[in-house]
Amino acid sequence: MKGAQAQIIQTVLDWPGVTQHPHRFGGVEFRLGNREIGHIHGDWLVDIPFPTKVRDEVVACGQADPHHILPNSGWISRYLRQPDNVETAITLLRRSYEIAMKQRNRRTVLHLPADNQKETL
Repeated sequence: MKGAQAQIIQTVLDWPGVTQHPHRFGGVEFRLGNREIGHIHGDWLVDIPFPTKVRDEVVACGQADPHHILPNSGWISRYLRQPDNVETAITLLRRSYEIAMKQRNRRTVLHLPADNQKETL
């Protein structure tokens, strides 16, 4: 899919907090903080990490395949063969982003100082 990578990069980098980095196996990696939300290999393949339960759901409904190298992990692979595959990949990356944001927000709330806490002696 010529131009798929550019379209995906442009879209994903518009999301708050997402940064772009070289991926260790080639391609472009997207992160929220230190957490990878997915990466793209050229105009042909997107790999995205999910909790296993979400991965199973995504694969079962046909939105993606199990990861091309690590099929028993939480990772999925979305091949980019047709224009609608790009939209599906963006939707899946967004889902990974939202999961990461939810977990980040949960950690932030757990570490907030207790404003109304009184000291007792």
